[in-house]
Amino acid sequence: MNIPTKVKLIIDILNKHDFEAYIVGGSVRDLLLQRKPKDWDIATNAKPEEVQKIFPKNFYKNDFGTVTVLTDSEDASVKEIEVTTYRTEANYSDQRHPDSLGFTEKIEEDLARRDFTINAIAAMPADKDNKNTYKQKGGAVFEDLVLVDPFGGLKDLNNKLIKAVGNPSERFAEDALRLMRAVRFAAQLDFDIEEETLKDLTSYSPALKAVSNERIRDEVVQIVMSNNPEAGFNLMQQTGLLAVALPEIAEGVGTDQNKHHTLTVFEHNIKSLQYAAKYEYSLPIRLAALLHDVGKPRTRRAKENDFTFYAHDVVGAQMTEKLLKRLRFSNEVIDKVTHLVRHHMFYYDVGKVTETGARRLLRRVGKEHFDDLIKVRIAERKGSGVPKAEPYRLRHLQFLVEKAAQEPITTGQLAIGGNDLIKDLSMKPGPEIGGVLNALLAEVLDDPKKNNKEWLLKRANDLKDKNPKELKAMGEAAKEEAERKREEDIKRKYHV
Repeated sequence: MNIPTKVKLIIDILNKHDFEAYIVGGSVRDLLLQRKPKDWDIATNAKPEEVQKIFPKNFYKNDFGTVTVLTDSEDASVKEIEVTTYRTEANYSDQRHPDSLGFTEKIEEDLARRDFTINAIAAMPADKDNKNTYKQKGGAVFEDLVLVDPFGGLKDLNNKLIKAVGNPSERFAEDALRLMRAVRFAAQLDFDIEEETLKDLTSYSPALKAVSNERIRDEVVQIVMSNNPEAGFNLMQQTGLLAVALPEIAEGVGTDQNKHHTLTVFEHNIKSLQYAAKYEYSLPIRLAALLHDVGKPRTRRAKENDFTFYAHDVVGAQMTEKLLKRLRFSNEVIDKVTHLVRHHMFYYDVGKVTETGARRLLRRVGKEHFDDLIKVRIAERKGSGVPKAEPYRLRHLQFLVEKAAQEPITTGQLAIGGNDLIKDLSMKPGPEIGGVLNALLAEVLDDPKKNNKEWLLKRANDLKDKNPKELKAMGEAAKEEAERKREEDIKRKYHV
């Protein structure tokens, strides 16, 4: 168990001042799962003012007894270590925050207020002295950690279970955010939710309305960015949380598509998200994969024993923007995801779309968005059960668009122009100017290092008296060869 030196030092110093100190919460859970904790939390029976006195480099601006101890570590996870006094909580009238807090001397009472058993384990580094002490008290020793585990969190970790501490209904009634946290942990850890916990989670799902949109957003993002978001969204749908948190997505539950699809809109959307996660795509692309067909239920119309979804991309973009604004996403994410949803329905078939059409698509979508749009399309196709994520026509479109996006090869790319020839070489305006520049372009295309003013002027002086038609022909031939090579490179890139 790799516990940072700074964390051990804080525990050791508190012990030397006759205080208890344990690593707690997600830090312990991640250690036991052999994952690197993102941050470190320590619980102690020292009061906040005592912690501040022992560790002068700190800040303390909360009502929860948490003193943030500052370190000089280069590791971002231990630059700020939260040290919190053992506490108890009582009454949660707003279903989110305790009405009263109290300090306690017992770590077991502090652990009892926590949400799930896997987060209610306290630990400290094991040594010869405390190993025997903890064994005598009935405590557990796990590798190089001594554990205080009154609720069987280690067992639930081994069984891959999310289980509430004590009575699940009481835990959810205290803090409705725990409803989303249970699903999030299940998705992140690939765990199941224990039967009674799942039952009460489902019963209490309407209480999620008490949670702010920002906190719901944070949990949704962590589910979306997990390795198993499909399972997370299935759990949200199963428990009723989806209808509260993301009603737009819930509209797709049970909504059949046309005869070309075997999945409902909801199933298709979350499978598209799952493939986006598999390819480790960014948050905006994953959100676009989840939301790309969100407009289908509202545009579904019966037609000749089938269904159509005309303009579902337009309606879906409007719904996406509204949803993301409600959850207080950044403007950058809102604009990006909405744009991808709006344009995900581009049509393309080899031989039917010309380079002109590709340029129009590129202008409409935006060069900076095109690669991401292809990624959304790949996830969407995989989410439809299509065998190939990137069929030939999609690769061909990428080739055609990249080719269309290339700047034309012209003499304007040279480090000198006609005015330089007139000024420095006393050439007169006329076809000779164009001939020399075309000949210089031919040489630069063959060796780009020659594209500097000094060399070009010297070479131009050698060429200025030659036949301008022959010089122009040299340049045109070089441009044609360079464009041919560039096209071949792009074809190889996309295997077309």
